[in-house]
Amino acid sequence: MASQVKNPALAEQGRRNIEWAERQMGALLKVQERFAKEKPLVGVRVGMALHVTKETAVLVKTLVAGGAEVSITGCNPLSTQDDVAAALALEPHVEVFAHKGETREEYYDFLNRVIAFKPQVTIDDGCDLVSEIHTKHQGLIPDVICGCEETTTGVIRLAAMEKDCALKYPMIAVNDSDTKHLMDNYYGTGQSTLDGILRASNILISGKVIVVVGYGNCGKGVASRARGLGARVIVTEVNPFRALQATMDGFAVMPMAEAVREGEVFVTVTGNKNVVSTEHIKAMKDGAILANSGHFDNEVDVAGLTAMAKAKRTVRPMFDEYDLGGKVVFLAGEGRLVNLAAAEGHPSTVMAMSFCNQAMAVEWGVKNRGTLEAKVYRLPPELDLEVSRLQLEAMGIRIDKLTPEQEAYLNSWQEGT
Repeated sequence: MASQVKNPALAEQGRRNIEWAERQMGALLKVQERFAKEKPLVGVRVGMALHVTKETAVLVKTLVAGGAEVSITGCNPLSTQDDVAAALALEPHVEVFAHKGETREEYYDFLNRVIAFKPQVTIDDGCDLVSEIHTKHQGLIPDVICGCEETTTGVIRLAAMEKDCALKYPMIAVNDSDTKHLMDNYYGTGQSTLDGILRASNILISGKVIVVVGYGNCGKGVASRARGLGARVIVTEVNPFRALQATMDGFAVMPMAEAVREGEVFVTVTGNKNVVSTEHIKAMKDGAILANSGHFDNEVDVAGLTAMAKAKRTVRPMFDEYDLGGKVVFLAGEGRLVNLAAAEGHPSTVMAMSFCNQAMAVEWGVKNRGTLEAKVYRLPPELDLEVSRLQLEAMGIRIDKLTPEQEAYLNSWQEGT
């Protein structure tokens, strides 16, 4: 298989990083071990558009262990770990098209190289692969068994496609599994977002006023971790219930127009566009730091910021200063996913759970080939619970079991007060 990576000489370091990830991904290794024995994916071509990280490499190896052929590209121009891409390119039955710092043209060229692989299963993070197939390569759709979507933004796009009757093959919303959105989004995004901000800026979080824009599962994680490091956290929201949750969790809640006058660091985690606008930026304090942890780079109006800046310079890797005349603001990670642009993404342990879901979703989709409709499915709850069981086992944690009497009681209605 032909691959295209930045520097093949980085493969040895990539292999070491993958090995380090594997040490923390015991749950996924259990799935990999089973796949190697049962071979549920023999003859299946899997096309992937995911962040090419050491954790993703372990998922790729798991799918290959199950008998799959894999073609993978990145789902964000700045998220590829070049050493990992180089190592993956040496794996049998795998082709890789990815490097950190892709242009828009390279990004879509690589996406189309994966499409040229004629995948029978797609794995997406953000829905770009699915969208490209549906809009420009519809001739491939009859041979696609199913697809899997990793993140909230992608699931939102899929829901819109299903509503418009535009979705043409079954999709599994991996993000909606409890062991994904309540673990990866909360614990993973919470920690890795602050890791990215710290690596970009090296600021002291303690004592800072951090504005978290959006209080979904990702926003909850960011707010919690920022408070844990000593920040004063302000939450902005458009959803009344989530605003109420943030209030009950002890955070200050206010409109963005007010928060911009107090905040020192702004973190966007909404899945929507221009939630930090040029008008917001104009009202911010001198030295304010902007960071995004939503999937696409449109949550902060970077184009508007660039247009109104008198000058721009890079002061640290992935940390740019914009001179607005009389004050400056700083942008981390070019407005892209700060946890991957400026750091290494989520910790391996939390990604083990997410990728157990991905591997099981591919297996479930293939097993149910021809019986699934062209709509968005949630992974069966028993598989979600199996991921929890595997993770507890990997952590050496044991739990209780219901007695026969307790099971009978929960399945009956006769016994009352």
